[in-house]
Amino acid sequence: MKKSKGVVILVVILACLVGLGYYASTILSATENGKDKNSIKLGLDLSGGVSITYQIDDKNPSQEDIDDTISKLEERAQNYSTEYSVYQVGDDRITVEIPGVTDANAVLEDLGSPGSLYIIKEHDADGNANYSYDSSSKSFKLNYDVQDLIDNGSVILTGTDIESAEAVYQSDSATGSKEPVVSFSLTDDGAKIFADATTEAAASGDSIGIYYDDHFVSVPTVKSAITDGAGVIEGMGSYDEAKELATFIRIGAINLKLSELESSVVGASLGSQALATSVKAGVIGLALVMLFMIVMYSISGVAASIALGIYITLTIAFIYLFEITLTLPGIAGIILGIGMAVDANVIIFARIREEITKGKTVRLAIEEGYKKALSAIVDGNVTTFIAALVLMLLGSGTVKGFAYTLMISIILSMFSALFITRTLMRAMYAVGVRSEKFYGRAKERKAINFIKYRFVYFAISLVVIGAGIVGMIGYHASTGRALNYSLEFVGGTSTTADFGKEYTIDEIESEIVPEIEKITGDSAIQATTVDESTNIVIKTRTLDLDERQEMEQVLADKFNVDKTTITSQSISSTISGEMKRDAVSAVIVACIFMLLYIWFRFKDIRFASSAIIALVHDVLVVLTAYALIRISVGGTFIACMLTIVGYSVNDTIVIFDRIRENLRGTNKLTQENLTEIANKSLTQTMARSINTSITTLITVIVLYILGVASIREFALPLMIGLISGAYSSIFIATELWFIMKLHLGKNRIVKKEK
Repeated sequence: MKKSKGVVILVVILACLVGLGYYASTILSATENGKDKNSIKLGLDLSGGVSITYQIDDKNPSQEDIDDTISKLEERAQNYSTEYSVYQVGDDRITVEIPGVTDANAVLEDLGSPGSLYIIKEHDADGNANYSYDSSSKSFKLNYDVQDLIDNGSVILTGTDIESAEAVYQSDSATGSKEPVVSFSLTDDGAKIFADATTEAAASGDSIGIYYDDHFVSVPTVKSAITDGAGVIEGMGSYDEAKELATFIRIGAINLKLSELESSVVGASLGSQALATSVKAGVIGLALVMLFMIVMYSISGVAASIALGIYITLTIAFIYLFEITLTLPGIAGIILGIGMAVDANVIIFARIREEITKGKTVRLAIEEGYKKALSAIVDGNVTTFIAALVLMLLGSGTVKGFAYTLMISIILSMFSALFITRTLMRAMYAVGVRSEKFYGRAKERKAINFIKYRFVYFAISLVVIGAGIVGMIGYHASTGRALNYSLEFVGGTSTTADFGKEYTIDEIESEIVPEIEKITGDSAIQATTVDESTNIVIKTRTLDLDERQEMEQVLADKFNVDKTTITSQSISSTISGEMKRDAVSAVIVACIFMLLYIWFRFKDIRFASSAIIALVHDVLVVLTAYALIRISVGGTFIACMLTIVGYSVNDTIVIFDRIRENLRGTNKLTQENLTEIANKSLTQTMARSINTSITTLITVIVLYILGVASIREFALPLMIGLISGAYSSIFIATELWFIMKLHLGKNRIVKKEK
């Protein structure tokens, strides 16, 4: 590359950084100021949203019907946002909370009233018309109640008879123009019933009515029998309307009749400063990471810092452009992305130094360093991407939101390391930065005998995890709960009171919440304001009658609250059983696919097995921290565990990649040289593991120091997990592989140590 070209490239990249930085800053500024335009969609925890409470009109509804209704409302809410909450209030109410919206009526309209679909005959068995055209309203109206039509056999099919439905365009036979319709296919039983009914209607020239949500969507005349079990619903006003109807048909009818009881706009559950402090922590953390990279890697660190800046700004832009709802778990995905972006650069720079030490020129060392680092970077990122993809496909709610953010972070971190940093390094070399002192040399280190003390490392891990298990058993025996579950997991009590004046969330957290904590002994308290009122909603663990009365007295004595305005009711968990099952099954499936990928890439199941066991180790260590420190287990618990899963595997694969490289060319593998290879590989990659852990920890530590209470509750176990991930990669995964290689499989080494 010529010097002039190098200068142009540097100017262009720096200009891109400035431009992207300005664009990202406008997005963040708009988001912090709460402007709808040019702002990122935020979750309920960061910005609040709309809360809608439905009254169940049915008498004595069964818990099964309520759970089924909650599940179906969750599916509908998920089409609006991945970050939603649907939970039971008392015995006969259901609340839906959707973030990032200030117009409750718009949400009610988009969410749709919980209607059902019926396909109805024009005439009953006695020849009476089931529906007729009303000229005044210019629409068809039912002549009888739906239940009467079901009883007399006039309802041909319901939504449960439809197997699949999707919005498509079809050509209008008269005009040739495209019109949106809902194309559906029926179940086997439904297809047979529909074939018989349409045969009868075609013979008599009757129509059939497609009735949804208390009105007729379309009333087509049947010209011929439909025997293939498929059909279309016409009369859609727009493609979005067709898409919405298809979605509701797929989800199925709601068994219970619901009516809107109340709707309101609620404030952010983490406080108005949560986003601002997170952004501030991110900026400071990023600056410290850049400083660390420059100090450790000189000119290479400068290139990495510029690339890291581009990664962050692109991530913010992509989250905004793809309208991804950002929550605290989403911030975790970005933090993990920073760690992976830095990790890729650290691997590359270490390789470049090794090549310079071997006597190669700086130019050749840069090219060779990238070439040798590529496999570790690709394998680590692809493995984590597989996990994120599975979480997106199988997870729901918070899990899905985390997965979206993590996938974007992975793609952009690879782009920044493999393209931006590489281009910068070449350009810097072209403009004259060619001295070895700017790139450094790898220090020759004597191999540390990690393998010798493998059983000591295992013992330390077993003691830590064992302490966690004992602690959980003890807490379960004394309190009935092994972990300190928040109301998000187990439900609790929701108390609404009129305080007579407006409070900010930060004032609530500093003045009101501490008083409630004295009564409940519980730090996991959620409090939100209600727009255009002086009401405050306080959610706690389940309170008994005495505790409720004590809370009422405290609110009256210390905050002059009129007791008659205080209402309390039980609420179910906001993280549903289905969401928990989805999260667990998604992690299990992700682990299986990661295992298969590592097996495929390394051609050895022992590498894959060791990596997954190390991953499980890290999850158990973090679980121990939750148990012994009594950290509240809520929605961020899932995000923390998912972050550790992604980080742990990526960290381990880098070491395994070096082992794979050192194994090449070994003709006869003995226990002695296997030990030598394992120790050598660990020693060669240890500095990289430590540096990557430090850079990732820097961001999390700053988040912990500057964040509000709920963010600190998330950052603490994340720090423990990151440390455990580094520990397991160095002291557990390779040692497990060594034992498996020694004793298991076709190529096991049978020679004993001397």
